[in-house]
Amino acid sequence: MSVIERIEEQLTNPVVLYMKGSPDFPQCGFSGQAVQILGACKAEYAHFNIFEDPELREALKEYSSWPTYPQLYIGGKLVGGCDIMIDLYKKGELATLLSSVGAVAA
Repeated sequence: MSVIERIEEQLTNPVVLYMKGSPDFPQCGFSGQAVQILGACKAEYAHFNIFEDPELREALKEYSSWPTYPQLYIGGKLVGGCDIMIDLYKKGELATLLSSVGAVAA
């Protein structure tokens, strides 16, 4: 399976966070903030540590045309990084996006 096929398979999850580290141990401040925001929204999401897969890390930048991490995808589409997540969260729009794909815990 090619790295692009792996990305496309991963993106079948309703919400995906590509991050540095894991939700329990984020390895950069931006990834930590992304996890906190998703937690505040009570979001259920798949996560992938880009440090564990250098091929994935490089391919994602090209796939998404987004050079930095974290990268949040909802419904298979790139939402953006930490700054965009913060902005959408403050506006209440992130919760709406998460709800639209059934990714909010009861």
